Amino acid sequence: MNAKELSNGLLRTIFILLGVSALFYLLYALFSLIIYIVIAIVIALMANPIVKFLNQRLKFKNTIAVITTLILFLLMIVGFVFLFVPLILKQGDNLSLLDISSLEANYNRLMENLTLFLSSYNIDLQSILNPSQYTSSFNFNFVSKIFNNIVGILGNLGMGLFSVLFITFFLLSEKHSIFNGFKFVLPDDQEAKVLNSIQKIRDLLSRYFLGLLLQLFIILILYLVVFLIFGVENSFIIALLCAILNIIPYIGPLLGMLVASVLIMLSGMQMDFVTETLPKTLYVLIGLIIVQLIDNNVNQPLIFSKSTKSHPLEIFLVILAAGILLGITGMIIAVPVYTSLKVIGKEFLPENKIIKALTKKM
Repeated sequence: MNAKELSNGLLRTIFILLGVSALFYLLYALFSLIIYIVIAIVIALMANPIVKFLNQRLKFKNTIAVITTLILFLLMIVGFVFLFVPLILKQGDNLSLLDISSLEANYNRLMENLTLFLSSYNIDLQSILNPSQYTSSFNFNFVSKIFNNIVGILGNLGMGLFSVLFITFFLLSEKHSIFNGFKFVLPDDQEAKVLNSIQKIRDLLSRYFLGLLLQLFIILILYLVVFLIFGVENSFIIALLCAILNIIPYIGPLLGMLVASVLIMLSGMQMDFVTETLPKTLYVLIGLIIVQLIDNNVNQPLIFSKSTKSHPLEIFLVILAAGILLGITGMIIAVPVYTSLKVIGKEFLPENKIIKALTKKM
């Protein structure tokens, strides 16, 4: 290899590295826009069946159907605000007046009560958790920091909502133009396969996200019923938080139970720990476990298996693998990405034995 070839190869490598660096910087700089587009795609997938119903059954023009659907989404948001924001603001006022030192004292007292209770069963909590170390290193000022950040989040919410709805409108109203746009950049021999893949992915993910939304609503109601039965303070706030955490497969429900348990015990510090607070927490946990059994045996098989045409064990292994590789984010996106890959595999590799076995229900 002469000096000229070596220098050309070096320059090519430098240009490739610069191009990759520029691409990553561009993705970083446009991260908010990418998030808006992803959210808009998810909303468009959920709204597509409604638009199709208005088009085909009620004979609405496409633009009118899209506008009507987006108005329905906005009305749902407004209804949620008018129903629940007064309650949330009330709890926010309580939290904004929260004495951080009082919260820390309650935490310390909770750890002391747990230590005394477990010591009666010859369990040394100090040797397991070392509560004094946790207490000394745990900073409760994060509570005030959270509320300071809420104002900034709300400031960006209006712009984000407008951007998402604007993008969603064009994804729904111009979907045929988007499909036609693909035709100009796709090779003729691959055009039909790519367009068929996009159509099937859109239909499957529409059912999946609508099912996920239904699951979230059902879980919220069931959690709320459990908390109201046992007189848990801030029932709706805790139920909503647990329902949102439930979106994270397998780990989310456990996190929800942990959060609910801690909040219930902290709110019951004025009561006797052994005879009142602890039994109440255990009863709530039993109720949450029953809700999870209902969700795991009724909701999830219907949503994951039927909407994505995949076996429950298959879904479990995919989510587990994605969690190992990409953490919680991987677990959340595992099912939509895997479903998309299955559709693409069936279109482009229909004779492959593995693809045949995985896509036989599609």
